[in-house]
Amino acid sequence: MSYDHRQQGYSLIEVLVAFTILAMALTVLLKILSAGLRNVDAAGEYARAISIAEAELAVPGMLEPLHPGITQGEEDGGYSWVRDVSEFRPVNRPEYSSASMPPYLIAVEVTWPAGRGERMVRLETIRIGATGTVAGSIQ
Repeated sequence: MSYDHRQQGYSLIEVLVAFTILAMALTVLLKILSAGLRNVDAAGEYARAISIAEAELAVPGMLEPLHPGITQGEEDGGYSWVRDVSEFRPVNRPEYSSASMPPYLIAVEVTWPAGRGERMVRLETIRIGATGTVAGSIQ
């Protein structure tokens, strides 16, 4: 009588190696998903900051008189903004300083807390108009 002593099933070491490989793969996958979620949150924060900055860029000369100066404010969610309106004086272009409708540089910087630091978005535009002009009003 002969007995066949071939192995039937997996050894304990093979099972442990398979679980170790599975655990490492799941760890990497969870780190990738976690980083993706953080990036989605950051993108949402940047989109909100850009929306605030665009709205503040539109105010001088449209809803408020176009005056040089600095204005600041806060929005919900911890967003702070600073709007700086100044006369635009390009280098080597003296004809701009005597124009009847001089150009103005409008810069808006939006900051908000994020993680261990602070994030910031800055948008700039140039608007042409006489000091104190308002293009329209909201009724």
